[in-house]
Amino acid sequence: MTTTLHESELSTTYPAITAAGAKAVLAAAEAKATETGVPVVVAVVDGAGVLKAYLAMDGVPPVAGTWAIDKAITAASFRRPTQILGESVRGDLTVFASVIARPHTTLAPAGVPLVVDGAVVGAVGVGGGTPDQDRVVAKAGVDVLGGD
Repeated sequence: MTTTLHESELSTTYPAITAAGAKAVLAAAEAKATETGVPVVVAVVDGAGVLKAYLAMDGVPPVAGTWAIDKAITAASFRRPTQILGESVRGDLTVFASVIARPHTTLAPAGVPLVVDGAVVGAVGVGGGTPDQDRVVAKAGVDVLGGD
Protein backbone atom coordinates (compact mmCIF):
# COMPACT_ATOMS: atom_id res chain seq x y z
CA MET A 1 0.00 0.00 0.00
CA THR A 2 1.34 3.41 -0.98
CA THR A 3 0.52 6.57 0.90
CA THR A 4 0.51 9.85 -0.94
CA LEU A 5 1.53 12.88 1.02
CA HIS A 6 0.33 16.34 0.23
CA GLU A 7 2.86 19.11 -0.19
CA SER A 8 1.70 20.69 3.07
CA GLU A 9 2.63 17.49 4.87
CA LEU A 10 6.15 17.39 3.51
CA SER A 11 7.60 20.62 4.74
CA THR A 12 7.04 23.56 6.94
CA THR A 13 8.56 26.96 6.77
CA TYR A 14 9.24 29.36 9.55
CA PRO A 15 10.42 32.95 9.63
CA ALA A 16 14.17 33.04 10.05
CA ILE A 17 16.75 35.74 10.43
CA THR A 18 18.83 36.23 7.30
CA ALA A 19 22.60 36.15 7.21
CA ALA A 20 22.57 39.94 6.82
CA GLY A 21 20.27 40.29 9.83
CA ALA A 22 22.46 38.00 11.92
CA LYS A 23 25.52 40.08 10.98
CA ALA A 24 23.70 43.27 12.00
CA VAL A 25 22.82 41.76 15.41
CA LEU A 26 26.41 40.60 15.82
CA ALA A 27 27.84 44.01 14.87
CA ALA A 28 25.55 45.89 17.27
CA ALA A 29 26.43 43.53 20.12
CA GLU A 30 30.14 43.79 19.35
CA ALA A 31 29.92 47.60 19.29
CA LYS A 32 28.23 47.62 22.71
CA ALA A 33 30.81 45.21 24.14
CA THR A 34 33.63 47.38 22.78
CA GLU A 35 31.98 50.52 24.18
CA THR A 36 31.70 48.97 27.63
CA GLY A 37 35.19 47.43 27.51
CA VAL A 38 33.93 43.90 28.09
CA PRO A 39 35.18 41.20 25.73
CA VAL A 40 32.44 38.65 25.04
CA VAL A 41 31.35 35.93 22.68
CA VAL A 42 28.21 36.61 20.65
CA ALA A 43 26.25 33.84 18.95
CA VAL A 44 23.25 34.39 16.69
CA VAL A 45 21.02 31.47 15.72
CA ASP A 46 17.94 31.20 13.55
CA GLY A 47 14.54 30.19 14.91
CA ALA A 48 15.49 26.51 14.76
CA GLY A 49 18.70 27.06 16.71
CA VAL A 50 21.06 26.83 13.72
CA LEU A 51 24.15 29.01 14.15
CA LYS A 52 24.07 31.98 11.74
CA ALA A 53 26.80 34.27 13.12
CA TYR A 54 29.49 33.98 15.78
CA LEU A 55 32.20 36.22 17.20
CA ALA A 56 34.67 35.53 19.99
CA MET A 57 36.36 38.76 21.00
CA ASP A 58 39.98 38.65 22.15
CA GLY A 59 40.41 37.93 25.84
CA VAL A 60 37.30 35.86 26.55
CA PRO A 61 37.53 32.63 28.55
CA PRO A 62 37.38 29.53 26.33
CA VAL A 63 34.10 28.31 27.86
CA ALA A 64 32.33 31.56 26.91
CA GLY A 65 31.81 30.30 23.35
CA THR A 66 29.84 27.28 24.49
CA TRP A 67 27.84 29.44 26.89
CA ALA A 68 26.91 31.96 24.20
CA ILE A 69 25.79 29.29 21.75
CA ASP A 70 23.79 27.44 24.40
CA LYS A 71 22.09 30.67 25.51
CA ALA A 72 21.08 31.47 21.92
CA ILE A 73 19.81 27.94 21.24
CA THR A 74 17.82 27.93 24.48
CA ALA A 75 16.20 31.30 23.76
CA ALA A 76 15.27 30.22 20.23
CA SER A 77 13.99 26.81 21.31
CA PHE A 78 11.85 28.01 24.20
CA ARG A 79 10.88 31.31 22.52
CA ARG A 80 11.74 33.33 25.62
CA PRO A 81 14.78 34.87 27.30
CA THR A 82 16.88 32.39 29.23
CA GLN A 83 16.56 34.44 32.40
CA ILE A 84 12.74 34.34 32.24
CA LEU A 85 12.81 30.62 31.48
CA GLY A 86 14.98 30.10 34.56
CA GLU A 87 12.63 32.11 36.73
CA SER A 88 9.59 30.19 35.44
CA VAL A 89 10.99 26.74 36.34
CA ARG A 90 12.69 27.70 39.59
CA GLY A 91 9.91 26.43 41.87
CA ASP A 92 9.29 23.07 40.20
CA LEU A 93 12.18 20.62 40.45
CA THR A 94 10.62 18.18 37.96
CA VAL A 95 10.16 20.84 35.28
CA PHE A 96 13.60 22.28 36.03
CA ALA A 97 15.23 18.86 35.60
CA SER A 98 13.32 18.24 32.38
CA VAL A 99 14.35 21.58 30.88
CA ILE A 100 17.99 21.20 31.86
CA ALA A 101 18.13 17.64 30.52
CA ARG A 102 17.69 18.99 26.98
CA PRO A 103 21.05 19.31 25.17
CA HIS A 104 22.40 22.86 24.76
CA THR A 105 19.97 24.25 27.32
CA THR A 106 20.97 26.78 29.93
CA LEU A 107 19.12 29.03 32.31
CA ALA A 108 21.96 31.55 32.51
CA PRO A 109 20.98 35.12 31.57
CA ALA A 110 21.72 36.77 28.19
CA GLY A 111 19.99 34.45 25.76
CA VAL A 112 17.28 36.53 24.07
CA PRO A 113 14.90 35.73 21.22
CA LEU A 114 14.97 37.94 18.14
CA VAL A 115 11.38 38.89 17.36
CA VAL A 116 10.20 40.57 14.17
CA ASP A 117 6.51 41.24 13.47
CA GLY A 118 5.57 39.00 16.40
CA ALA A 119 7.56 36.01 15.14
CA VAL A 120 10.72 34.58 16.70
CA VAL A 121 13.22 34.65 13.83
CA GLY A 122 16.23 33.67 15.90
CA ALA A 123 18.05 34.44 19.10
CA VAL A 124 21.24 35.99 20.38
CA GLY A 125 23.38 34.62 23.17
CA VAL A 126 26.23 36.43 24.90
CA GLY A 127 28.84 35.05 27.28
CA GLY A 128 32.12 36.14 28.79
CA GLY A 129 31.16 39.04 31.03
CA THR A 130 29.11 39.17 34.20
CA PRO A 131 25.41 38.30 33.78
CA ASP A 132 24.53 42.02 33.75
CA GLN A 133 27.24 42.84 31.20
CA ASP A 134 26.15 39.98 28.96
CA ARG A 135 22.52 41.14 29.14
CA VAL A 136 23.47 44.70 28.10
CA VAL A 137 25.38 43.40 25.09
CA ALA A 138 22.57 41.01 24.11
CA LYS A 139 20.02 43.84 24.35
CA ALA A 140 22.08 45.93 21.92
CA GLY A 141 21.91 43.07 19.44
CA VAL A 142 18.17 42.69 19.88
CA ASP A 143 17.55 46.44 19.60
CA VAL A 144 19.18 46.70 16.18
CA LEU A 145 16.27 44.79 14.65
CA GLY A 146 13.78 47.27 16.05
CA GLY A 147 11.40 44.37 16.68
CA ASP A 148 8.90 43.64 19.40
